[in-house]
Amino acid sequence: MAIWSLLDLGTRWWWRAWGQPVDLAGDDAFLDAPMHVAGTVGDDWLAAAATQSGTRLVEGAEAGLLRSMADLDAGSFRHELVDPVVRDFYEHTARWRMEVWAGWNPLFRPGGALIQRWFGRRVGQLAIPVDPLSVSRGMDSRIVTFVDADDRPRAAAWIRTLRSTGEFVYSGRYAVTTIPSTGRPAVHVTFPLESGNVQVFLQPENDPDGSLWLRSPRGRHGGLGAYVVVRLRGRDHAARPPLAETFHVYVDEEGVLRTDHELRLWGRRVVRLHYRLEKQS
Repeated sequence: MAIWSLLDLGTRWWWRAWGQPVDLAGDDAFLDAPMHVAGTVGDDWLAAAATQSGTRLVEGAEAGLLRSMADLDAGSFRHELVDPVVRDFYEHTARWRMEVWAGWNPLFRPGGALIQRWFGRRVGQLAIPVDPLSVSRGMDSRIVTFVDADDRPRAAAWIRTLRSTGEFVYSGRYAVTTIPSTGRPAVHVTFPLESGNVQVFLQPENDPDGSLWLRSPRGRHGGLGAYVVVRLRGRDHAARPPLAETFHVYVDEEGVLRTDHELRLWGRRVVRLHYRLEKQS
């Protein structure tokens, strides 16, 4: 255990060296998001995150990742142009069951397997599936909503576990946050980690066929994309890893809701994930 703790600490120092100092209570408040106090994450971060944000946790069968897709309306994006089935998924995510398939680039598959085994499974976070059989029975998911004193949803946690083993795959907070460089709202996803987190800001885009695109490009500080935030000795630093993500959420010709998710590193495709989503009665 001590070896893993030292390795995790060394990783945080590495991200600190690569990143830049940030003021989460000031100019960089858009990066103020849940962190965790222990090495194992799972869903243990929820209670502390609710206390810190002055909210309470509510879990229900109608809960969604977003209060309303209308919260993303800005620029050229209009929520009413999104297929109603896609909107229902984001606004009532708890109604939906998912199956998932993963296709790894052979160059990155060995590294993905090591990260999943020695990091993702160990800490219960960001354990992207590598073995196709591990997801053969699909994923289970829970939606837990952060609500304020007036019962208004402020954010939601999406907890995903392997149906076959119960192991955590992803445990993230979803919110709508305005990006400084664009002045537009984006889907803000935070994956808490010990004394830090990984954050992704995704810009929504309409497609003429009613499908939804969510894009997280590489870029500079203050823009869309991925961030790694670490806290060491009471100081916060943020780095921009060379990651880009794309989600395409659509209804196929048979009326089935599907999602194609692609992750790229330095412009090279790392993994493609495909989700089949089925609404539960």
